[in-house]
Amino acid sequence: MKALSLKRFLLLLAPFAAFFGVAMLICPLIGVMPLSVKRAFETGIPRPMNIDYTLLFQLRLPRLLLASLAGSALAMAGAAFQALLRNPLAEPYTLGVSSGAALGAVLAIKLGLDITLFGVSSVPLFAFAGSLSAMGVIYLLARGRGAFPTSVLLLSGVTISFFFSSMILFVYYIADFTESQQMIRWMMGGLDIVGMRPVAQVLPLWAAGTLAILYLAGDLNVLSFGATYASAKGVNVPRAQKATFVFASMMTGAVVSAAGPIGFVGLIVPHVIRLVTGPDLRILVPASALAGAGFLAICDTAARTVLGYAEIPVGVLTAMLGGPFFLVLLIRQKKNLGRSK
Repeated sequence: MKALSLKRFLLLLAPFAAFFGVAMLICPLIGVMPLSVKRAFETGIPRPMNIDYTLLFQLRLPRLLLASLAGSALAMAGAAFQALLRNPLAEPYTLGVSSGAALGAVLAIKLGLDITLFGVSSVPLFAFAGSLSAMGVIYLLARGRGAFPTSVLLLSGVTISFFFSSMILFVYYIADFTESQQMIRWMMGGLDIVGMRPVAQVLPLWAAGTLAILYLAGDLNVLSFGATYASAKGVNVPRAQKATFVFASMMTGAVVSAAGPIGFVGLIVPHVIRLVTGPDLRILVPASALAGAGFLAICDTAARTVLGYAEIPVGVLTAMLGGPFFLVLLIRQKKNLGRSK
């Protein structure tokens, strides 16, 4: 593998860091209600009476931070899964983790559960439990004698996703009107939070997943050429495969439990970044993290402002952007296959 100098790493990462920084500075200032940053920091006004303080620190900044964590997690997981499965169309929701989370959430809504554990309410708690259940089932199905075949992993994920989707439809069918509305709203994906608690809940798993994928980036580079080649180069293939699957899925599950399903971020961002940086995951993963964070922050800002006082769920907006992008990728892949014949 070609050595990566610090200078080249920083030069390639600089534009994405700048994009992220600009998004973090500008997005909180945009909204239907005008915001005075100076007034938000004034100490002479009691905080409960300071509308600008509430608007910045209780509403816009928390959802901006959650959007950053979610966008970076989904983008990094997308880059990792595309390398692991050697499939350019793979993304975090390919392996059924989001379907498990959605099933857990709709069950919590249907049962009317009012459970709180470590400050986490029943819907995100059951959503995360559902994502872990899906991850565990897929892991057991794909695990072999020291091997972790990616074809079995992909098929297991697709199968589990279809099964959980059918269970979601069943729960939705037996739900009443109020419950079904809550289910639909959650499954659209959204970042409309108040306060920092959801951010604090996602942060530890995001940090663990980020560090793990950054550490595994070199092995994933070699794995993208195939398990046999990676093994010949000294990579512990089963360990790298299992660790990538577990940490990327865990990070995705944490995001979905807090924000609902937000699709296509893990598909769009790594492909766009790859066009600039190339396929080296040592650069692609951190660049995708920065670009994904900025991208979802901008999408959420557009979702909460484009219709005025009515808000579009950000998951709907990313799906509207991701659908055409996915079709372009399919057409491009078909042309590449035609040229290779």
